[in-house]
Amino acid sequence: MTARAGLNGQAPRCDHVDHLPMVEPGLPECKECLGLGRTWTRLLVCLTCGWVACSDDSRGGHACAHYQETDHPVVATLEPRSTWRWCYAHRRTV
Repeated sequence: MTARAGLNGQAPRCDHVDHLPMVEPGLPECKECLGLGRTWTRLLVCLTCGWVACSDDSRGGHACAHYQETDHPVVATLEPRSTWRWCYAHRRTV
């Protein structure tokens, strides 16, 4: 087993989380959806720059579009007390 491997046979640790700056999330809204007159299911915040956008389960999927445009890999939910984070590069929770 290498030092980078996860516990109990889990996937290797995502090193993208090791390089995240401290960011303040933007306003709790998806600006793209607002501009289109749409609502969203859930909001995600980019942990690289603080951009807030709708999740993939929303009609717009603007958080994923932000990743595709910027290569900022890790997002978190804006839900209170949640520790959920997603890495688009590895396509898994981290």
